[in-house]
Amino acid sequence: MNKYYINGIGCVSAQDTSNKDLNFNDYSELDQGVVPVFKPNYRDYIKPAMIRRMSNGVKMGVVASAIAMKEAAVDLPEAIITGSGMGCLKDSEKFLENIINNEEQYLTPTSFIQSTHNTVGAQIALGLTCKSYNVTYVHSATSFESSLIDTMLMIDEGTEPILVGGVDEIGPHTTEQHKLVDHVKKEEDLQKGILKSNSKGAVFSEGAQFFVLEKKKIKNTYAQLVDVAIYDELTKEEVIIKMYQFLEENELKASNIDVIIMGNNGDVGYDSYYKIFQEKDFKNTQQLYYKHFSGEYNTASAFGLWTACKLFSSQNIPEVLKLNEIKVSSINHILLYNQYQGKSHSFTLLSSC
Repeated sequence: MNKYYINGIGCVSAQDTSNKDLNFNDYSELDQGVVPVFKPNYRDYIKPAMIRRMSNGVKMGVVASAIAMKEAAVDLPEAIITGSGMGCLKDSEKFLENIINNEEQYLTPTSFIQSTHNTVGAQIALGLTCKSYNVTYVHSATSFESSLIDTMLMIDEGTEPILVGGVDEIGPHTTEQHKLVDHVKKEEDLQKGILKSNSKGAVFSEGAQFFVLEKKKIKNTYAQLVDVAIYDELTKEEVIIKMYQFLEENELKASNIDVIIMGNNGDVGYDSYYKIFQEKDFKNTQQLYYKHFSGEYNTASAFGLWTACKLFSSQNIPEVLKLNEIKVSSINHILLYNQYQGKSHSFTLLSSC
C-alpha cells in the first residue's frame, strides 16, 4: 500500500477562506439559519465570458481546485474525483420549475444538463483539457469520503497526481422544504452560538474544498492521509466499536490521537453522537469542531479535512475551534469523525509527514 500525501488544498466556503492572509481568528461564527458562500473574486480564476454561464457550484469548484493545484504545482491531474450530495441544486430546481410552469412542453435542456452531479468535475476537466479518469460520487454525507477512498485506490494502481474534492450548493426550494421539517435552525436560536442553541436543526450553507494527493512528499506537503472508513446507520454503541476497530487496523489507540475534529452542528437530536467521544473515549484529547464556520452541507466534512491540513501546517490550535481545554504540544495524528442525523458516519485518519 502506498502513502497518500496531501500536497495542495483549496477552499471556498461561507468564510473568506480563499484569502491566504486570513486565518480562523478572522472568521465569524455563522448566526443565520441559511448562509451563502463568501464569493471570492471569480475573475482571478475564471474568464469573465465563462463566469455568467457557470452555476454557483461550478464556480466554487473551479476556484477551489485551481487554488489546490497551484499550491501543489500541478498543471494537469491524472484523475479528477468529486463528491457531491446534491450536485448543482439550483439548476435542478430551475429545470423542475420549468417542467411545472410549461406543463412539460417546450423545455430547453440547458438547466437539466447543468444540474447533474458530475457537472463540477466535468467543467474543471474542460477548463484544464483533462481527458483522464473523471468520476463523481453521490453518497449523501459520505460523498466526499467515498471520493477519498477511490483516490487511495487509484494511487495504489499508479495514478497520480489526483485532484479530489467535495462541493455542494444551496437551493432555495430545497432549503424551504428543510425548514418545514426543522432541519434548519431558527435565527433566534443562534444568538448564543451554534453549540448553545439547544434546538433541532443546523445552519445550512454551501462550499467547495479540493485537494491534490500524490504518493510523494513535496516541500509544502500538509499531511499524510492514512485511512478512511464510512458506514451508513450505526447506534452510538456501534460507533464506538467501529472507531476502535478503525484505529486498531491502523495500529493506533485512542491515546495516540493528538486531536479529534468532530462535525458538531448544534442539532440537539444528533450531537449526542459526538458527546460520547467528548465525555468518554477522547475526554483527555484535544477536541475541535468547525461547522460554526462552514455550516452544514453534504460535503461539509471536506471543510473539516481542510481545517486539519491547516493545523498540521501551523502546529497551532486556534481557541475558536476548541471544544475543550486539553493542551497538545505537537500534532502528529488527527482523527476526523462526522455524521448527519445519525447516518452517514465517517472516520478519516491523518498523520504528520
